[in-house]
Amino acid sequence: MTTAPAVRVLLVDDQPLIRSALRVLIADADDLEVVGEAGSGGDAVRLAGETRPDVVVMDIRMPGMDGIEATRRITAAPDPPRVLVLTTFDDDEYVHGALRAGASGFVVKDMALDDILAAIRVVADGDALIAPRVTRLLIERFLAPVEPAARARRPLPAVTDREREVLTLIGRGRSNGEIAADLHITVATVKAHVARLLTKLDARDRVQLVIIAYESGLVG
Repeated sequence: MTTAPAVRVLLVDDQPLIRSALRVLIADADDLEVVGEAGSGGDAVRLAGETRPDVVVMDIRMPGMDGIEATRRITAAPDPPRVLVLTTFDDDEYVHGALRAGASGFVVKDMALDDILAAIRVVADGDALIAPRVTRLLIERFLAPVEPAARARRPLPAVTDREREVLTLIGRGRSNGEIAADLHITVATVKAHVARLLTKLDARDRVQLVIIAYESGLVG
């Protein structure tokens, strides 16, 4: 039986202790390997080009180039890696910027380390992940206070009524299972709707669908 290649991970954090903890944990995972470490955004951009990781675990706040700008530069490269952002509860002013910069997921630094490893795997598989606590933070502290009328509404001409319902629930941070229960449909049907939304809206992943839900005024 052929073993799938390990997911290549670049760790980016200006705190050596956090990088060390993640490196040790990843060393015990047969399906993950650390291919580099960086303590600044500038080094992250350079190492991402040199090591060609599958996933970059990115801190937001670092001296010099921060994680948002590093994410923007890394995701702008051809065939870019996925970026999983490490955040804290007082990073709410940075979260929206990181979303727009191209991050594919968010996890909170005080999550269990095993949960962070699971998030790396989810992002590596091409899905997007926002920790529920981060989703609620994003909605409650940053996006919810913005009046819908203050936003430039994004039109959704090709989206069906059912797809709008699904997109609205995605914007509210609902999982596929929760959407299925809310709309009384199967999870497989939800996944099909999500796939069509990604295609119709030219969205890279679920994170971008959250942004679109707000920009279109479906959530607010």
